Amino acid sequence: MLSNENALEIIDVSKCYQIYDNPIRRLKQFIVPNIQNRIGKVPRVYHEEFWALQDISFNLPKGETVGIVGRNGSGKSTLLQIIAGTLSPTQGIVNVHGRVAALLELGAGFNGDFTGRENVYLNGALLGLTKEEVDQRLDDILSFADIGHFIDSPVKSYSSGMMVRLAFAVQAQINPDILIVDEALAVGDAKFQAKCFARLRQLKNNGTSILFVSHATEQIITHCDKAILLNDGIIMDSGMPKNIINKYLDLLFGKSSPSNTARKNEEEYIEFSSDQEKKQSEMFTDKNDIKLISTLKIDGFETRQNYNPNEYRWGDRKAEVLDFSLLQGKDEYPIIVKNKGKLTFNFLFKFHETIFKPIFGFAIKTIDGVTIYNTNSKILGIPFVEVGCAGEIQRVTIEFPVKLYQGDYFISIGIASYDASGEVVPHDRRYDSIHITVEPTPEFLGLVNLEAMISCDKQSD
Repeated sequence: MLSNENALEIIDVSKCYQIYDNPIRRLKQFIVPNIQNRIGKVPRVYHEEFWALQDISFNLPKGETVGIVGRNGSGKSTLLQIIAGTLSPTQGIVNVHGRVAALLELGAGFNGDFTGRENVYLNGALLGLTKEEVDQRLDDILSFADIGHFIDSPVKSYSSGMMVRLAFAVQAQINPDILIVDEALAVGDAKFQAKCFARLRQLKNNGTSILFVSHATEQIITHCDKAILLNDGIIMDSGMPKNIINKYLDLLFGKSSPSNTARKNEEEYIEFSSDQEKKQSEMFTDKNDIKLISTLKIDGFETRQNYNPNEYRWGDRKAEVLDFSLLQGKDEYPIIVKNKGKLTFNFLFKFHETIFKPIFGFAIKTIDGVTIYNTNSKILGIPFVEVGCAGEIQRVTIEFPVKLYQGDYFISIGIASYDASGEVVPHDRRYDSIHITVEPTPEFLGLVNLEAMISCDKQSD
């Protein structure tokens, strides 16, 4: 039974497709099992089963936005089609409360020979609206679509951008109880996307529940209250968008368990003779005499007060980030970071295997997971390690002026390289591993201080 708090309930939904090698086997499946049943034989199966979805369960609360992410082929579109009612589940229950509007594949629900105006009425009828109800909304729909005189041209002559403008305008202006958006906004230009997201916020504030599918991770983090990760037809995880996006990125870039080499060295730590001790202590002490831990027995991050124990760490560990130091002025590991002051990070990392042309990356994100700044040694074109030899330890220093708005921010760092096919191979990525809090500032609002100058010149008496 549908809860009053939910606009949508998905209960143990599964979808199975029958895959046939050829048309003959399909025909046999239609005829032979019926005959075998009649004569008391066990029916033969001429197809293979492919389960596109298996035991999917979740709720969409009223007035909330839930994002769905997953690799191509994970079952996202199949799930949305089932919710929209264009596809029947093999098993399970879909409880829907209210009118559902869906932006699925581009051009769905449009007749190519009809004009845009005629398709507005066609779509309205499909959504259960009378002609009079469409008439009342027509001006708003045409104004939102903003395609000018093309509204009276056949839609088969439309560009993909014009098609999505009209489709979104129709679906969004009918004030649905549930709105499904499947990658449709990806083909719109920046101005139209901003217009769409403003409308989505308005719909949400008015009580519309939204299912939002996108490969744009920042959009999921920014616009969704919750996210669901689909993989191979099952819900791999669900929860806060930032955490789910981290796991989604794992799938995209091939997260693997720590390498045997790194694990074999887990019990090792760096021991030096008296002569080596002095040399290495200089190497692993930053220029401000802050000691950095260079042993694999201890994760240096965990000893620092700015460390975020809820970091998300992954990679093959053929290279590892061992420790970091943080300095602003004379303050070591400051609890509150001063605005406009320079912030200095030192990172210590070790190669467990030989890595050619390693890349060191660095990012700053808001507490909600929105990226403020992201760069790496390759983008900056800075001189870096050409070859990281097994057993070698290196230190990276990053300095930048603090021009952030007051509040909490997380630092992510990582080491990666390219394989022979040109794919990025993550070795050690530590997402949101360092937490900083920026002091209040009265000089600006937003996220970043651009230090804009405002001047005024009198032009006439």
